[in-house]
Amino acid sequence: MKIVAYGASNSSTSINKKLATYTANLVEGAEVTVLDINDYDVPMFSEDLEKEIGQAEGAQQFLDDLAKADAFVISYAEHNGHYPAAYKNLFDWATRIDRELFKNKPAVYLATSPGPSGAKSVLSAAVTSAPFYAGNVKATVSVPGFYDKFDVETGKVTDEALIAELTAAVAKLAE
Repeated sequence: MKIVAYGASNSSTSINKKLATYTANLVEGAEVTVLDINDYDVPMFSEDLEKEIGQAEGAQQFLDDLAKADAFVISYAEHNGHYPAAYKNLFDWATRIDRELFKNKPAVYLATSPGPSGAKSVLSAAVTSAPFYAGNVKATVSVPGFYDKFDVETGKVTDEALIAELTAAVAKLAE
């Protein structure tokens, strides 16, 4: 199974990217490709700019990289209850090229934050909107108190209950 994983954040120290990477690698024998949304250069979306330049090359590259997946593990960062602007902008450009960018491939949606909410607001928004973009969400996990459950130096979850929950979530990718 080829899994594409990414954190929907442009932070160079993204805890969501760390969580997505860890979780995708729980799938035994999977070939995991971790994307960094900073690698997809797109200008700020507007219909006027789209008329002027057409498709943004970075958005097409993002779609090309998504197309290589059999499944997705995506962890959503939350800024004031919503998607971070950088991710939303890339997503907007990509969906103008292909609205069904997730192609009904199985996905696990995650979200985490250092605080007690576990980025539940953005996770809910992502799950609710998934069908509009051919998203096939098999499981979701919200992780509050990230630094209490994840060792950043080793890149591993330290909480046994969370390990079990993430393992059960990614097992659904093969169903």
